[in-house]
Amino acid sequence: MFLTPDNKKTYKAIIILNEMINGNHPFNTVANGDDSVLEPLFIELMANGYVGTSGMSYQVTAKGRDVYDTFMKRYTEFLKVYDVFSFVDLDKGEFAFASYYDFDTDEDWFNYTDNDRFEDLRIAVAIFKKINPAEIVFMSFINENRFGTASAGWQIDLMSDNIWDEIEDICATAIKPEDLGEDAMADMISQGADLMIKLMEEEQNQNSGGNTGYNGYGQNEVVIVEETIPYYQPYYDPYYISPVWLLPLFLW
Repeated sequence: MFLTPDNKKTYKAIIILNEMINGNHPFNTVANGDDSVLEPLFIELMANGYVGTSGMSYQVTAKGRDVYDTFMKRYTEFLKVYDVFSFVDLDKGEFAFASYYDFDTDEDWFNYTDNDRFEDLRIAVAIFKKINPAEIVFMSFINENRFGTASAGWQIDLMSDNIWDEIEDICATAIKPEDLGEDAMADMISQGADLMIKLMEEEQNQNSGGNTGYNGYGQNEVVIVEETIPYYQPYYDPYYISPVWLLPLFLW
């Protein structure tokens, strides 16, 4: 099992904190409508000091913001570091992202990557680095807007088992490090790190010309990368894991 009950609770809470911090959805202490299914989660968040109350509304505490900020640092690394392994041709040893800048539109890029020859190795890389693969899948679901908090009834979907069963199934059926072997995994991760740095350098070149650049799977956003490139260079070591992944999130 990849998803424990505490994992599920943690990821549900991240979605709630994101809504409270970045969304336009106030959560009232006297829940009504679809928000009522979230009440047990709010009770635990309050009991552990991650949210408090202001008048009739829940508010994120400083402790809750610290947890959210730590998660967002991980999510940034997910986009920068792990998405490069989304599409890998194992037969040719080819990364789809090596051709990322060959395409002018997102549609062209999606058409290129929509090919059975590409395997998603993000879970294998996470397991190799001793990161919970369920968190990687959870992050990919966020990136794909799978939690759909702008849609009616999202609270019920969040608290149901369906999406979490899907994450568990993806983890269970994905390619694992033992399927490829340690040497092959180490070599592939080193190649991925090298490609990641090259993509960041190209992003810097594109930005200097006023264009947008690589910021993870399908993400186009102007960012300053001069200082971030050295930050990611330790990833040349296939066994390296950033300390941000070792920090605890919620302590239930």
